[in-house]
Amino acid sequence: MSWTQTFDRTLPLLGHRNWILVVDKAYPSQSAPGIITIDTREPLPAVLEHVKDALAAAPHVRPCYYLDRELDFINDALAPGAEAYRREMARLLEGAPTQTLLHDSVFAKLDQASKLFTVVVLKTESTLAYSSVFIELDCAYWSADREKALRARMGQE
Repeated sequence: MSWTQTFDRTLPLLGHRNWILVVDKAYPSQSAPGIITIDTREPLPAVLEHVKDALAAAPHVRPCYYLDRELDFINDALAPGAEAYRREMARLLEGAPTQTLLHDSVFAKLDQASKLFTVVVLKTESTLAYSSVFIELDCAYWSADREKALRARMGQE
């Protein structure tokens, strides 16, 4: 089975608080039981494009994308291809909710999430440092504002 088939079969099982990571080749294999790793053997932008399209078509989840803040400070002198990669990410993620976080901050979030929730790791052929894209899933049909209103009605603000 191809990685796309595996991912497409897994996506309907994911929901609020799950994560999808599209990572570079050196991303470490993690031992937490909630982590599923799939080796795509494809370039990171192609994998991200498939994931983004699949998420856009999914009625149950809404993605928030995180990029490593360190990538903003890497130029072609430090890592050839970094500037073109940043332009490609800007194109792919245009209009999508995107934040940058320090790499270690993302790992802290993932450590917490993987204790209770599934994290899908899609390894790519990218060999650019800090090029990974971390996607936190939220519920597509229930917002934070609705949750706050519900809690207020319940007297549990």
